[in-house]
Amino acid sequence: METKEERIARRHRERDKEMKSSPGYVTFSIMFTLAYPFIAIFTFVMSTLLSCLSGISRAMAWVVSGGSSK
Repeated sequence: METKEERIARRHRERDKEMKSSPGYVTFSIMFTLAYPFIAIFTFVMSTLLSCLSGISRAMAWVVSGGSSK
């Protein structure tokens, strides 16, 4: 006789198996795998741009404050 926990675990495994075999899951997995390099490059470019603009802003604040701003 299977316990309640085992029954719940079995149902979760069955649900996960069904979900992973669905066309939507497969499509999403393929698209995410193909898009991941572009996502990574976009994130790197935006982070670099933000860092540069932040540096410019800090430099302008330092100049405007007469060199006393940290």
